[in-house]
Amino acid sequence: MNERDLAAVAALEATLQVFPWSHGNFADSLASGYSVWVLRLGGDLIGFSVVMSVIDEAHLLNIGVCKRYHGQGYGARLLRHAMECARLGGASKLFLEVRPSNDRAVALYRHFGFRQIGTRKGYYPAIVGREDALIFDKELAA
Repeated sequence: MNERDLAAVAALEATLQVFPWSHGNFADSLASGYSVWVLRLGGDLIGFSVVMSVIDEAHLLNIGVCKRYHGQGYGARLLRHAMECARLGGASKLFLEVRPSNDRAVALYRHFGFRQIGTRKGYYPAIVGREDALIFDKELAA
């Protein structure tokens, strides 16, 4: 991901989330030196990931794939790439939070061996009130 991608990434995010990250959130991630990637298909931006690493741990902050391409393995490809980048950057573990209502994402993370280690009560804004976050982690092979 680079600065030229930010508008398209923010626009894609807005189609995926009721409470999306802003252009500024993605710009801040890029400026902070996070591991930020886009996935293109035939030149079209169809996905992205954002991973923050701190010492020997990494945190998947955001990941998304255009709805038109759901169920075709692109989310898995992005997740594998995020895990590999985190591992190569020295992380031994990857953490993430996910909405319990995001069945597709929860299934993907479980498929890749992530395990639920906790819950953050009222973590996400929701249409009515707030929604919890499931906290997952995964050991990254050396």
